[in-house]
Amino acid sequence: MPAEGKSDMERIGLFSEMGYITIGDKYVPRYMRAFNEAASKNRQMLPGGTKTLSALQAGYFEPQFVRIFDGEAYSNPVQLRRRYRLAQSKKNLGKAFLPSNGDKLPCGLGSYYGTIGGSYTYFSPQLKARERYIPPGKNFYTNPGKKGSGYGYANLTIGEQYPHESDGYEVERINAKKAQEEHKRLLKGGPFKLNLYPQAYFDTNPYFNDKPLPPVKKPLPEKPIASPFKPSSPAKKSGGMKGGTFDPYPSHSADPYVIKKSAAVATTKERHIFHPPAGPKSRPVTSIITLNVTRSLNGKNYKTAQLTIY
Repeated sequence: MPAEGKSDMERIGLFSEMGYITIGDKYVPRYMRAFNEAASKNRQMLPGGTKTLSALQAGYFEPQFVRIFDGEAYSNPVQLRRRYRLAQSKKNLGKAFLPSNGDKLPCGLGSYYGTIGGSYTYFSPQLKARERYIPPGKNFYTNPGKKGSGYGYANLTIGEQYPHESDGYEVERINAKKAQEEHKRLLKGGPFKLNLYPQAYFDTNPYFNDKPLPPVKKPLPEKPIASPFKPSSPAKKSGGMKGGTFDPYPSHSADPYVIKKSAAVATTKERHIFHPPAGPKSRPVTSIITLNVTRSLNGKNYKTAQLTIY
């Protein structure tokens, strides 16, 4: 404890302050100290270099070969198998069974040569004596089944043949024609048509026309072809006397010569503005896909409609 100042107990809480190992050392600035000074002094760890693979002991870590089990018992598997076979052979009560002779082969079809006991009466092909077979009484007789499906063939059903009623020729077409005539008779007028209703751009049937056809034009009477004109005498040549013309002198016109005047320009009030005629107006056109969907799906079958895959 120093003579003046606080005691060690008051300063650091110890009875006496421990001595320092750096007392008397020279102060070395921090920036002049090496990072790893011990790495540059004395010898460092020197490895022995790489070892080549060989069968010598130098290629292993240990100087001599060390066994895993030192002092364990040695066992010979061949000797153990022999001892096991001898122990099993002592359990036999007698000698091994040896057949007196080899297998016998049959010498022909139906021969019992080579078998142990020969033939047996149970396998004899002879028939046993038995009583005469008396068939039972006959049942009621029926006619054999007739060939054919029954549809379109006569006398093939259980009952009698159905009476045939001949149908008239094209009865369905005649009945449909009568129904159509009766329907037209009940109509009071033609079908109602509204001109303002927009029509489709493409007609469903290009060969259908609501308008009645015009009356058939009568062919014009053929005109007889006149025979070509042949002059009675050859043409006359012009010689200054008008001998080759039809008239000796040209006909004289009594109309005075008048200079045609250009039309006067009309005033603004008289001039009319040109208005071109109105062309066809555009309208929305329904696509072909929408038309097909509308036709296949309507208010009557929208509950039972099914998806169609093309």
